[in-house]
Amino acid sequence: MFTDPQSVTISGSAKSLARISTGDNAARYANDDGSVLESVQHSYGKRNRRTFRIAVSKYAADPLFPSQNVPYSMSFYIVADVPKVGYTVAEQKAVIDGFITQLNATSGALITKWLSGEN
Repeated sequence: MFTDPQSVTISGSAKSLARISTGDNAARYANDDGSVLESVQHSYGKRNRRTFRIAVSKYAADPLFPSQNVPYSMSFYIVADVPKVGYTVAEQKAVIDGFITQLNATSGALITKWLSGEN
């Protein structure tokens, strides 16, 4: 079980996320106003699938009516999909570490390009 609370820093601001629910192979964490939500889920079948998700919501100006604020949200997932046997946890972690390092290299340049629609 993950520690409670979890902490995520977005744009230099740390957010404390308390556990708000747990279930079979799943947990959810949220900040005090519910604008930041993390969920963790594990599915076991022919393959093991592990999902870690963050969802963030905010209010911002409506582009058609700038004097009105409307809700917006976004989310990001990371999924590990592995066979039941054949990869140790250490090997799985090495693949994920390499991928995250690639994405974060040069101050996240690859992430910026990806979010801009490049491939």
